[in-house]
Amino acid sequence: MLAVICVLRRSTGVFLVQQLRAEVLRGCCRPEHSGTRCLRTSRKTGQYNVQRCKAAGAAPGSSSGKTPYQRCSSQDSLDEQAMVDYFKEVEIIQRSGDAETQEEVQLKVADEGEQEEAWLMEAGLATLFDESASDGEDSIALLSTLTRTQAAAVERRVETLKQTLRKRNKPYSVPDVREIFKPASQSKDEAESTERSGSSKQEVEGLGNGAGPGTPGGGADAETDINLEVSFSEQALTYKEGLKVTQPQNEADDRLPDFRVSQDKTGQTRVGDLSAEDMKKVRRLVLIEMSALFDTCGIEVKAHKALKVRVRESGLFGVSLSTLLEQDQRRIPGTKVPLILQHLMSHIEEQGLDTEGVLRIPGAATRVKAVCHELEHKFYEGVFPWQSLKQHDAASLLKLFIRELPYPLLTVEYFSAFTSVLKLPTKKQQLQALNLLVLLLPEPNRDTLKALLEFFQRVTDHKDRNKMTLNNVAVVMAPNIFMCKGFRSKISEQQEFAMATGTANIVRLLVRYQNLLWTIPKFVLNQVRKHNMENQRKMHRDRAVKKLLKKMAYDRERASDKQEKNTEAEGGFMRVQAPQFSKVSMAVQLTEDLKASDVLTHFLSQERSPSVKREDLCLYEMGGNIKERCLDEETYITALLELNPSAEWVIKSVQH
Repeated sequence: MLAVICVLRRSTGVFLVQQLRAEVLRGCCRPEHSGTRCLRTSRKTGQYNVQRCKAAGAAPGSSSGKTPYQRCSSQDSLDEQAMVDYFKEVEIIQRSGDAETQEEVQLKVADEGEQEEAWLMEAGLATLFDESASDGEDSIALLSTLTRTQAAAVERRVETLKQTLRKRNKPYSVPDVREIFKPASQSKDEAESTERSGSSKQEVEGLGNGAGPGTPGGGADAETDINLEVSFSEQALTYKEGLKVTQPQNEADDRLPDFRVSQDKTGQTRVGDLSAEDMKKVRRLVLIEMSALFDTCGIEVKAHKALKVRVRESGLFGVSLSTLLEQDQRRIPGTKVPLILQHLMSHIEEQGLDTEGVLRIPGAATRVKAVCHELEHKFYEGVFPWQSLKQHDAASLLKLFIRELPYPLLTVEYFSAFTSVLKLPTKKQQLQALNLLVLLLPEPNRDTLKALLEFFQRVTDHKDRNKMTLNNVAVVMAPNIFMCKGFRSKISEQQEFAMATGTANIVRLLVRYQNLLWTIPKFVLNQVRKHNMENQRKMHRDRAVKKLLKKMAYDRERASDKQEKNTEAEGGFMRVQAPQFSKVSMAVQLTEDLKASDVLTHFLSQERSPSVKREDLCLYEMGGNIKERCLDEETYITALLELNPSAEWVIKSVQH
């Protein structure tokens, strides 16, 4: 029997020696290995090292001799070497936290019924359990946009809440689900869903395995296209009812699929492109869709909530993101990512992207602690000596900043959902879930996460020099992002060990597919459009007679203007407004190939102001069934006019 010797420091007793031994032994006993890998601790550093031990009967020199960098490009890297790097990082974190006195965030799982009530409130459906809620009409408009899987998610939570209140023998005003989703509207939704499912059935059934029409055995297009026009939960339901193929979970860097978003003539919409009012609707719909996706796949996600604790009200480390941004915005208005984090990333990028083991090799603990205190006192005064800061120390400070946030970067509310993503059956569904979860994050968390993921990508772009592959970055950053103090006390040692590769894989997906995660799916945007139209219809229908008469007079007044606009559109032109510039209005000829970029080019050819730059301009879709939307330059105007014929077109300058 092969022997595995694991000498562990007592200070790292957060995971079971037996579990670690079993995992490493499992990796050592594979046929392709001629010897066993042993975890040993260095007497100098107390950190883990992987060594090749000769097994009984093994020939001398049979070790492969591969470097950790080479192993991390192999299929088994997340099972062996990466796990060692993960727990080396865990030990560093524990040692750095020995002297910590900050109060731990206390977490609480919502009581039965409490979770459903909070969910309905967050989804903007409080009127379903509280008749006195002020957003009754808006809730009805929201419900009218839901797909069958989204409606089922709402029904499930309403029914659970009813049963809970009944058990407590409390009076309740939760309506019957048959009253919420009346047969007429439900059949309409069913018909729409059936039509969508039928038209894209072959594509959806091939989720994750590449099966599709005209591609026997799977094709690249069916494998890698992300469909943003059909609800993710509807796609998951079709997948569940149809062809099921188990996906390998731990692909190496070069085996992750090159997912791409299918081209849409109405343009892609990203976070920041919509008005705050429409983004509020997006968030409510995304919450319902995220829950529907997990429900469809049979995955239960328990929401946590944080009990308030005393946290630092000023400073750099151990301060909440909102407090940091308030401090920073007083100095630089419009700051979206904490300045200290920006400076640390910039410092590493300027001098350390080619440094071997950046992010993985820790800085000296005493020196990092001293620099941390110095930053607290000198950063905002602008006198901190950045030129003397070593790259590994800067990387250690960056990781310290992330894990010292009093509340997790991925938030207490959605932390469990992030850790449950890998339970979804295909990589495509996992990516879709991450897309929804990113859209649910509060703006400060979302902006900070985006900046970090872009930085991690730049680190991996230099992997030939710094030996930091996607796997390496994911493994060393996973403990810093996911080892939150409040959650740590809630999980067992076995669970913590099992989370190692899981959390690393989630970070890999976040980094690898970050360009897709900030995209608002078209089906969500279409629901927002429908929601806005429903609200407008209800507003017009419920007005008092005198307001209606006033509106009729106003409409007659504008009839000629509208007729003029229609005549202009029918004549093949669109009217574009640019109130910020000397060329305040212009007519652009409509063609099938006219894009938003062409409109901007036409505007610049006529604008006389020398200060106008192309990169600072954006064409906006305003009014009709959307409040305000900054258009992707690849948007085809005629396709968008069909979707929103009442829209107005405005060119504005934007700040990047």
